Amino acid sequence: MNDIAVITLLILSIFALLGCGVWVGLTLTGTAWIAMELFSSRPAGDAMAVTVWGAASSWTLTALPLFLWMGEILFRTRLSEDLFKGLAPWLERLPGRLLHTNVIGCAIFAAVSGSSAATCATVGKMTIPELRRRGYPEKQVLGTLSGAGTLGLLIPPSITMIVYGVAADVSIAHLFIAGIVPGILLAGLFMGYIAWWALRNPQAVPAPDRRMRLTEKLHEARHLIPVVLLIAAVLGSIYTGIATATEAAAVGVVGALILSGLQGSLTRASFIDSLMGATRLYCMIALILAGAQFLTLAMGYIGLPRQLAEWIGGLGLTPFWLIMALMVFFIILGCFLDGISIVVLTMGVLLPTVQAAHIDLIWFGIFIVLVVEMAQITPPVGFNLFVLSGMTGRELPYIARASLPMFALMVVAVLLLYLAPGIATWLPQHMRM
Repeated sequence: MNDIAVITLLILSIFALLGCGVWVGLTLTGTAWIAMELFSSRPAGDAMAVTVWGAASSWTLTALPLFLWMGEILFRTRLSEDLFKGLAPWLERLPGRLLHTNVIGCAIFAAVSGSSAATCATVGKMTIPELRRRGYPEKQVLGTLSGAGTLGLLIPPSITMIVYGVAADVSIAHLFIAGIVPGILLAGLFMGYIAWWALRNPQAVPAPDRRMRLTEKLHEARHLIPVVLLIAAVLGSIYTGIATATEAAAVGVVGALILSGLQGSLTRASFIDSLMGATRLYCMIALILAGAQFLTLAMGYIGLPRQLAEWIGGLGLTPFWLIMALMVFFIILGCFLDGISIVVLTMGVLLPTVQAAHIDLIWFGIFIVLVVEMAQITPPVGFNLFVLSGMTGRELPYIARASLPMFALMVVAVLLLYLAPGIATWLPQHMRM
């Protein structure tokens, strides 16, 4: 059977199983089993047992459940309310005023969450009712929140970066450092769009309630102290070389528990809910990772990654057109799969091609996170769209249309990242680890 027929069979197997409602992790495992049984001489059962155990027992992966737990704990605190109180007085003079709280709030919460959906939901629970009450246009409120929520994947700590680091065997700490400047850049693009829109539509932006004096603003800024301290503890321990990503995740959990206790939101029920929420989410991700590792092994045995790399190499694409082709490829995948599934499903196939094109794997990791961010706001499988639809009752197409400017800005960010790769690579190359 030729290569095209094999690829077609595997793709049909994946979509057939997904269409039947089979979990993503089991779909990947089943497709790998089919490939091993039909096109490889190695026993599929033995290969599956070894691969799944190896994927599940990775020490690097232990950072993931800890960061998930930290996000679940903070999701149940008054952190988002405090963020609004601390930020709002400083934004009254910016074009767009309080719309910027969506972006800045998501950027700050992303630095202690690592999850796009958690960032979007947590900040949205606070900003949507408040911005509606003040008369801000709902389309702009939902669009900017949908886009800004994706910062949870790019600004470290990031669950997607951890998954990519495990799949590509690169330093997670270096990935975290590499995501800082691109995250700030993307947040700046979002805020620039809000200002541009507000200047073009001044009548749509409500006037501020009153002008606060500097002393009043500084007094309100005290609400930002807890989250700033937690960010400093988690990220500072990584960037100074004191702790690994896994150890910093443990620091984050302890800090989140302390913060929750001081705010009075740490109860037996909330503790158990946060623990069970993190456990369920991690089990889902771990199953996907295990299935993807098995599928990667199966494709390696039948030679698909090497053949695909040779085919793409034979096209004579320059690095720019290779990156553009991959961006379109990932955007299309994002219409059907969640971000983590995209990463683990494609890395085994694409990494040989990327390495053959001499593309830096740290830079490529940031590129992957950016395009996976796009998948969070592309229907029909866009997690942020689902979150906002559930919170507001609005239909997915409405929220997707409101998010289009944010999607376009992510494309701009990818182009800037390609034209100036130092945006992602300079910090990890110059920081002591």
